[in-house]
Amino acid sequence: MERGKMAEAESLETAAEHERILREIESTDTACIGPTLRSVYDGEEHGRFMEKLETRIRNHDREIEKMCNFHYQGFVDSITELLKVRGEAQKLKNQVTDTNRKLQHEGKELVIAMEELKQCRLQQRNISATVDKLMLCLPVLEMYSKLRDQMKTKRHYPALKTLEHLEHTYLPQVSHYRFCKVMVDNIPKLREEIKDVSMSDLKDFLESIRKHSDKIGETAMKQAQQQRNLDNIVLQPPRIGSKRKAKKDAYTIFDTEIESTSPKSEQDSGILDVEDEEDEEEVPGTQDLVDFSPVYRCLHIYSVLGARETFENYYRKQRRKQARLVLQPPSNMHETLDGYRKYFNQIVGFFVVEDHILHTTQGLVNRAYIDELWEMALSKTIAALRTHSSYCSDPNLVLDLKNLIVLFADTLQVYGFPVNQLFDMLLEIRDQYSETLLKKWAGIFRNILDSDNYSPIPVTNEEMYKKVVGQFPFQDIELEKQPFPKKFPFSEFVPKVYSQIKEFIYACLKFSEDLHLSTTEVDDMIRKSTNLLLTRTLSNSLQNVIKRKNIGLTELVQIIINTTHLEKSCKYLEEFITNITNVLPETVHTSKLYGTTTFKDARHAAEEEIYTNLNQKIDQFLQLADYDWMTGDLGNKASDYLVDLIAFLRSTFAVFTHLPGKVAQTACMSACKHLATSLMQLLLEAEVRQLTLGALQQFNLDVRECEQFARSGPVPGFQEDTLQLAFIDLRQLLDLFIQWDWSTYLADYGQPNCKYLRVNPVTALTLLEKMKDASRKNNMFAQFRKNERDKQKLIDTVAKQLRGLISSHHS
Repeated sequence: MERGKMAEAESLETAAEHERILREIESTDTACIGPTLRSVYDGEEHGRFMEKLETRIRNHDREIEKMCNFHYQGFVDSITELLKVRGEAQKLKNQVTDTNRKLQHEGKELVIAMEELKQCRLQQRNISATVDKLMLCLPVLEMYSKLRDQMKTKRHYPALKTLEHLEHTYLPQVSHYRFCKVMVDNIPKLREEIKDVSMSDLKDFLESIRKHSDKIGETAMKQAQQQRNLDNIVLQPPRIGSKRKAKKDAYTIFDTEIESTSPKSEQDSGILDVEDEEDEEEVPGTQDLVDFSPVYRCLHIYSVLGARETFENYYRKQRRKQARLVLQPPSNMHETLDGYRKYFNQIVGFFVVEDHILHTTQGLVNRAYIDELWEMALSKTIAALRTHSSYCSDPNLVLDLKNLIVLFADTLQVYGFPVNQLFDMLLEIRDQYSETLLKKWAGIFRNILDSDNYSPIPVTNEEMYKKVVGQFPFQDIELEKQPFPKKFPFSEFVPKVYSQIKEFIYACLKFSEDLHLSTTEVDDMIRKSTNLLLTRTLSNSLQNVIKRKNIGLTELVQIIINTTHLEKSCKYLEEFITNITNVLPETVHTSKLYGTTTFKDARHAAEEEIYTNLNQKIDQFLQLADYDWMTGDLGNKASDYLVDLIAFLRSTFAVFTHLPGKVAQTACMSACKHLATSLMQLLLEAEVRQLTLGALQQFNLDVRECEQFARSGPVPGFQEDTLQLAFIDLRQLLDLFIQWDWSTYLADYGQPNCKYLRVNPVTALTLLEKMKDASRKNNMFAQFRKNERDKQKLIDTVAKQLRGLISSHHS
């Protein structure tokens, strides 16, 4: 029962579900029926549902059949009426067709006319549209044509402006045309072409200024020289004002009509006019050396293209390279002044151009960049000048170089460049200049001293006298009173040396000009250089002459006289320096001239040389001495060599009349002492082993001749027998042996008032031994004679006593 109930319940549910699905199928759009059918197939009652579906279909078919049967008569009536209307419609169709044919035939011409009108209207519209488009395109084409013309004529900056207008104003209006696309694609290429061409122009400009830097610098330095000459003529002491005027004049080098802030004009070219209009005759043929328009155009172009920084960096880099080339001096620059001049011209030309660029452009170069370049240039220039100037041995070239450096510095100072280091370097070159002057004057002094005849200057008339006095400050009232012909006491080298010292001072003064030094500094420089000339150069020249091997006593005497007069002239040299520098000698820190010391030293050297020379002459005469130490004959006159020696000394001392008294006296005393010493050495020399009393007598005659010479007063100023004291040792020794006064000698030895005080027992013993040996040899067969034996014993006794004196003296 229960199963039956359950089956009945399930069949009711299935039937209700199938009914719901059927209603849903009837009411739902066929496109959405898929899910409904899926639910049927998902179920298990598919067959039963199909039965119900067929049943439902049959029901609907019956309903449709009922409805059709109900309306069938109306349908038949409608068909009948429609068949009737078909005939009428066919007639109407025929009439319409006929009417249409007639209308078509009649309207054919009108259609053709309308078609023609249509085509005309279309063409008119197309033409109007074309004109409008062409009117829109023509400005673009005109601008492009203008751009090409400007490119062709190298008007690149206007071309760049045209390109900008074309790109931003005209091309956007016709951007849909193909030719515009081509133009748009060409615009970057045109910009690059303009950049390349302007850069090429800039490179040509850089090459041009590199070639013309020499001429630019030359002209700038000429103008600075002309301005300085003008300042010297009008005597304008304030240098600052003159420099400002020079700065203004210097800018007349540049004949520029430039408005750097307004690059619209194509005429914005700056031409380097290297001469002022007023100086056209003085500096001809140097106009339009450099055209600055390429650099201005290139600057404007790169600025418009947004690449100004790139352009500035390129320009500065290239100019730095050119600066290094300009600052590299040629290896032979030191040989001629033209080498230095060309070097300076190039440097000046370089910085004149940079200064012009600085003042005519906005930021292409700045002051820091210029200062950096100048610092580099200054250091390299100073190093080059130090190196090359050290090779200069000609003072005239060094002086010309100094003047060129001053002009170089003044020219650049006009343009605002600091040049203090150049003037500091000139002070170094000043020392080198002094050295070259000293070398030159060493040669001048050597030539003067070598060519001098070392004889007093003879004058035969007043004109010659005044000429000498004009060259050398000499005053002598007695000489002025003497009649012509007469002689100056000094030789020709005195006025020549004095004049050359003044010339040296002038040469030193020339170097100090335009160095912006104070008068005190100039005075100090001149005095120090003159002191070097006197104490080193002139002193060495005099010493070389004095020490010359073939120098004679006459020359030495004249040198002493000359140096005496030169020494007196030192005060006039002091006055001369004071007059040209206007610095009084009493001024603090003023150096004094050391000429007095120089001439004193030379005179002392000459005096010593005279003493040495006299002694050498005496030695030469003594070498002619030919004594027969074993003679027994008693002579009655002095030896010939000694007579000649005395005659020489007399003639020599006669020349000493112009020497200072002490010099002549010292020379005479030195000669007598040397003669006495040499004679004593001749008597006691070891080669003379034996001598006789006769030889001693002859020697005594020679000594008497010397004493007679000393008594004759060959040089005035000696007191009584002062000169004879030079021979006192010889005199006492000879008297002792000739008089054979041994008892007195031995008895009084050691007493202050001893007659033979100057006789040394060693000397006496040496001479006695020589006589004893001679006596033994001559009397070897007469030794048995009583007198001879007594004499021999006496000699032995005296010798023994002398040895006792010597031993007691040593103990």
